Amino acid sequence: MSAILGGIGASPPIVAILFAASTAAIGAADPVADLDRRLAAGELHLRFDARWGYLPSLLRELDIPVSSQLLVFSKTSAQFRLITPRNPRAIYFNDETYVGWVPGAPLLEISTATPAGGAAFYTLAQRPASPPRLVPDDGSCLQCHESHRTLGVPGHLTRSVYPAPDGLPHFRHGTVNVDHATDVSKRWGGWFVTGRVDMVHRGNAIGPDGRFDAFALGSLSRPPSQFFDATKYLTPHSDVVAHLVLGHQTRVHNAIGKASIEARAAIAYQEEMERLFGEATESVRASVERRIKRPAEELVRDLLMSGAAPLHGVTGGGSGFTDEFQSRGARDALGRSLRDLDLGSRLFRYPCSYLIGSRAFARLPARVRNYVNRRIAEILAGLDTSGAFDHLDTGDRRSLSELLSTRLSLR
Repeated sequence: MSAILGGIGASPPIVAILFAASTAAIGAADPVADLDRRLAAGELHLRFDARWGYLPSLLRELDIPVSSQLLVFSKTSAQFRLITPRNPRAIYFNDETYVGWVPGAPLLEISTATPAGGAAFYTLAQRPASPPRLVPDDGSCLQCHESHRTLGVPGHLTRSVYPAPDGLPHFRHGTVNVDHATDVSKRWGGWFVTGRVDMVHRGNAIGPDGRFDAFALGSLSRPPSQFFDATKYLTPHSDVVAHLVLGHQTRVHNAIGKASIEARAAIAYQEEMERLFGEATESVRASVERRIKRPAEELVRDLLMSGAAPLHGVTGGGSGFTDEFQSRGARDALGRSLRDLDLGSRLFRYPCSYLIGSRAFARLPARVRNYVNRRIAEILAGLDTSGAFDHLDTGDRRSLSELLSTRLSLR
């Protein structure tokens, strides 16, 4: 089993700490399935709240911070009939799991990263039950959540649309799949955004109805308080920093899922060929290697923030998310963490995704992890000449080499 090991002084590197914690759970079910098992066995209980149903209790059990709340008012989910600018859908998330809640809706919607790669989807009925059960999706979620927008695997996505006054997207104007490479000027159409951000964006606005150009230029924005009653929600915020982290995280989750699923399928193919015909031919081995390498290389680029859109003028979201997100990171002897935020010219102080220490990454097939570790070592050593990682200056490469490990394999 591949691991990123090594040390900085007397302390182990960040990813070694995270990897040691995550490998213990490689064989486990996803966190939502595990929670449902514990509910069914009577090992824990969810409290039903007269105002919010199971939402607060579910967030506590899944360790999802309320400060992560984001509000989306475009009709782009299964419960679209209830979603409007006056009744937005709330999204809450941590490193693995996402929960969607709409005031007055009969269901909570949950998605999570899975051990085999990709995402799994569940619902929880918003009525008292003993015990309440988290019901796996029957495949209907994959109508939207398995497409080129999710890299062709069951995954997560955030979209920027042109919403009409009722929240229905003007699809004729197109949509934008939001991730860390999306220019901020094109983000958050159909979403509310709170906090300080001095960049033009499409949040907090409805249109276009003859105002397409004004909407596209981000000049129709109004305070979220003019649209809806914030007291209906656990917090009044839709934090801009949480928005930025979500766009990055969903992209990397999908990249991990793609690399995992493609590698497992390729390895299974090789094993079946060897079972039928004996030792695999050179052409079979080369084909399998290419199938593993392509998505793994894309994962390397996403982990190291290649092509990330520049930021400026973000000073915080006001919900407490910034501090809570950073506090969840393991730190090295110098107090550094991959969760340290920059918010000056870029999202992260050290441009490597914290999800490299996630359970989803730890569960990747060893051949994928070995490839990713080797490529990152080459890149940080200055051996890559593709130009895709020129955003990493000497200081970035040195810091990341120390944070990730001096033992990243070059084999």
